[in-house]
Amino acid sequence: MTDKPSSDKPWGGRFTESTDAFVEAFTASVTFDQRLYRYDIEGSRAHARMLARVGVITAEERDTILAGLDAIEKQIEAGEFEWSVSLEDVHMNIEARLTALVGEAGKKLHTGRSRNDQVATDLRLYLRDQIDATCAELLRLQTGLLELAEREADTIMPGFTHLQVAMPVTFGHHMLAWFENLQRDRERLMESRRRVNVMPLGAAALAGTSFPIDRHYTAELLGFDAPAENSLDAVSDRDFVIEFCSHAALVLTHLSRFSEELILWASAQFDFIDLPDRFCTGSSIMPQKKNPDVPELVRGKTGRVTGNLMSMLMLMKGQPLAYNKDNQEDKEPLFDSVDTLLGCLRAFADMVPALQVKNNNMRQAAASGYSTATDLADYLVRKGVAFRDAHEIVGTAVRLGIDSGRDLAEMELAELQSLSPAIGEDVFDVLTLEGSVSARNHFGGTAPQQVREAIVRAKQRLT
Repeated sequence: MTDKPSSDKPWGGRFTESTDAFVEAFTASVTFDQRLYRYDIEGSRAHARMLARVGVITAEERDTILAGLDAIEKQIEAGEFEWSVSLEDVHMNIEARLTALVGEAGKKLHTGRSRNDQVATDLRLYLRDQIDATCAELLRLQTGLLELAEREADTIMPGFTHLQVAMPVTFGHHMLAWFENLQRDRERLMESRRRVNVMPLGAAALAGTSFPIDRHYTAELLGFDAPAENSLDAVSDRDFVIEFCSHAALVLTHLSRFSEELILWASAQFDFIDLPDRFCTGSSIMPQKKNPDVPELVRGKTGRVTGNLMSMLMLMKGQPLAYNKDNQEDKEPLFDSVDTLLGCLRAFADMVPALQVKNNNMRQAAASGYSTATDLADYLVRKGVAFRDAHEIVGTAVRLGIDSGRDLAEMELAELQSLSPAIGEDVFDVLTLEGSVSARNHFGGTAPQQVREAIVRAKQRLT
């Protein structure tokens, strides 16, 4: 047992012995939830103003409380606030300090609320800001992708399926594919923000309060769209945390896939791009090495954020209504997902516009993998050959090219005509890389003209 009397706790009146020292440390959350201090103070300010408005406290008491909260905020930001594990969490630490500063008025602040609705409110205020910060970084990365796509709208590279050369595409078109992934990510986050922006405050422990509170006024002060409809749901819901963790895992899954491409492209075997030195490191033993550490770390960090999502799902799966102590475990996965996601997005937003593209190497790779085979099949179909027959003819041509070490465009006209009389002199127009990408000149296609038009539309979607 500790030698601290139970009356030191704001909830200690019912207890006859002090909390065990280990249990006190084991159940405390202040070591990690203190980062919510700004939102806790913001919520307390609004609650004090509401209590004064409805006559539960006087205007003088309100002003005393607000002055005390201002002083506490300054102490915390100056690093002068002493956090106490014995006071368990950010809420009780601030409330105890407020009472010490302003006396009796500080004890009245908690009227009509509970730590249950208080922490749910703090989390929603916090997450609302983090969603805005995440969307801003996504927007910055998307803008960088558009800059890169515009710069390389004509650059030809091999498009891959199964990591095998499939058809030629433009590098700008490839970058726009990643833009679309991130656009969906940003839209999902903005949509979920509306569900985050609902106020639990006033639900108290679980059933509401007998005091004549004005929850709509408090919601207005805090910038919430509305107060939560049901008090039980208000204090026990963590869907909004799970939803953010899900979105974070999906964003990082996209960045991880993008990272894999950058790592491959930067390798000596591909040699498609050069990553700026400031985003790479060297080897302690091999002086020639230039390691793509940023994309590798992003690829690795994706696992921990996916793990955070699993933690949240398992945390909530067995909880009855309403609040349970289990929910103290919601913060560390959320905080880690926020920090990891923002860090990865910042790194990518800085790195992507600075990529150096090796146009000639990409072109050579596209020219060496029979990437225009489909164009030859389409050519034959336009000449009246059934597609399945055209497919077989082109497959034979590719086999001939493999055996002789030549690409389709390097073959003699007579060789191609021996495979099908439908082939004419105009066949070489479709066997060039430029002819192939330019032929895909439709909405959503890889033709440079379509890439530039897509960039214009994409810029409009960012506004």
